[in-house]
Amino acid sequence: MNTTTSTPAPAAGPVTAHVGSLLRHFGDLRDGTHGEVSSRRDKEALFAATVPLLDPYARQVLAEMNTQLLHDTGEVQAGGVQRTPDGSLVARWALTWPEQRETGIDPISLIAYFGRGFHHPHLRGATVAEWPLNVFTEEQAAAEVPTLRAIAAADLHNLVFQRDFRIVPEVVRPLDGNAPAPGPHSVYGVNGVKDEDK
Repeated sequence: MNTTTSTPAPAAGPVTAHVGSLLRHFGDLRDGTHGEVSSRRDKEALFAATVPLLDPYARQVLAEMNTQLLHDTGEVQAGGVQRTPDGSLVARWALTWPEQRETGIDPISLIAYFGRGFHHPHLRGATVAEWPLNVFTEEQAAAEVPTLRAIAAADLHNLVFQRDFRIVPEVVRPLDGNAPAPGPHSVYGVNGVKDEDK
């Protein structure tokens, strides 16, 4: 079965929010920084400042699920930034409800995580891997755009970690011609070539 089809050209204009987030992420990898800082201590301080920024949105998303799917029987729990036994930092927002607790499964979770050995923090869920596809109308298909963006962004993120940021041309050779110089903490030189690969 041939599944190749033409795709609509993206609208000209500013970079979309999810692509901007990926470019910041891959730029961090290129430059050896996170939010323009390089030490673990400074990165942890940025993470601690990020959690309160995410808090109202994480609560909003979970409250929507509680109202629309759980008949307002759930409870959103949040604990702020905590250090794990291995030295990582984590902040969790969890939506628990009676049926979930009775069966002993994990709650619906949004997790900000800065692993001990990670270059920078990530977002995750408790079980995210598959997304249901129940689309039967044009309107339903259009409503899936945020989900499709999240899946595509997550997929590219994971593919970068199978190799490195250099698989993304815009990070190494931006179309506007303004390739940023590698940051002072980067092990990568011009055009994303690793110093030891020269």
